[in-house]
Amino acid sequence: MTQTPGDHRAISAFLDAQAAEAGAAQNTLLAYGRDLRDVSDWLDRRGLSLAELSREAVEDYLTHCDAQGLSRATRARRLSSIRQFTRFALEEGWREDDPAIRITGPGRAKRLPKTLDRAEVDALLSAAPQTGRGPPERARNLCLIEMLYATGMRVSELVTLPVAACRGNPELLLIRGKGGKDRMVPLTSPARMAMAGWLELRDTAPPDSALGRLVGGKAGRWLFPAPGAAGHMPRQSFGRLLNDIAVRAGVDPARVTPHVIRHAFATHLLEGGADLRSIQTLLGHADLGTTEIYTHVLDARMRDLVLNHHPLAGVTGQT
Repeated sequence: MTQTPGDHRAISAFLDAQAAEAGAAQNTLLAYGRDLRDVSDWLDRRGLSLAELSREAVEDYLTHCDAQGLSRATRARRLSSIRQFTRFALEEGWREDDPAIRITGPGRAKRLPKTLDRAEVDALLSAAPQTGRGPPERARNLCLIEMLYATGMRVSELVTLPVAACRGNPELLLIRGKGGKDRMVPLTSPARMAMAGWLELRDTAPPDSALGRLVGGKAGRWLFPAPGAAGHMPRQSFGRLLNDIAVRAGVDPARVTPHVIRHAFATHLLEGGADLRSIQTLLGHADLGTTEIYTHVLDARMRDLVLNHHPLAGVTGQT
C-alpha cells in the first residue's frame, strides 16, 4: 500500500521545508518520512488522506501503533512527526486547524544514560596508545579517545573532522553538528598533544605506505583518513576499535561505546561544577531538556555518597 499522490506531495513539501528552513539533519528527515508514510498508509486503508486527518484519527492511529507492540519511544516519535507535519500544514494554509496540538501521547520513558567513572576513562586513555599495529595506529587511537573525551563530540562529528580545522595546534575546535549547526569547543592539553602527535606521523607517512597513500589521495582531507567511498574512518570501525581498547584496559567492552564516553564527558563536567547551559552548548543540544537528564545521574551519585560515606549513614534507631 502506498500513499496517495496528494499525500506524497504534501510529505515531500514538508521534508523540503524541514531541510531548508529548520536545518533538520538527514537522519531526522528520514525518520519523518518513514513515520508520515506509515500514517498515510494507515489512513489510505480507511479511505482517508493526510488532508482529512482529525484528532480522533490521530488517537486511533496511536492505539493501532500500541496494538502493534511498538515501544513508547517509537510511538512518541510517531506523534512528534505528526505534530510537526500538522503544524506545517496549518502554517501553509492547507488546513484551518491543527488536530494533533492537544494530544499528549505516550511520552518517553526517562532512562539514565550509561556512563563511566573517571578511573575507567583513565584506563581507556592509557590503553589507547598500546592498541594498534604500529606507531601511527597507536598515535591515531590515542588522538581519537583523547578528543572524544575532551570534547564530548558525537562519533559522527569526530570521524568527519576535516584536517584543516586541526592545524596550528588550536585551543578551540570548530565542530559541524546536527542540522549543519556549528559550535566551538575547547581542547584540553592532553587532547592537543595527542592530536599534534598523530598529525606529525600522519603528515610524514612514507608515500608508498598504506597511510601515505590515503593522505596523498582524496581521503587526505580528513583528520582520520580511511579507505572507502567516504574517505574517513567509519563509525562502525571506531566502535570496533573502542571494543579492543576496552578489552586491553580491563573495562567491560559491553559498557563502552562512543556515546557512553560522550555521557562520561558531560557527567564529569557536571560533577566538577559546570552549569547545564555550558554543557548544553558543548554537547550541541538544541534543547536544555535533553541536557537535564545528567542531573539525574548526579543526583543518584550524591545519594549514594551520602548513604554510603556519611558518618551517620549506618546509625539507625540509636538514642
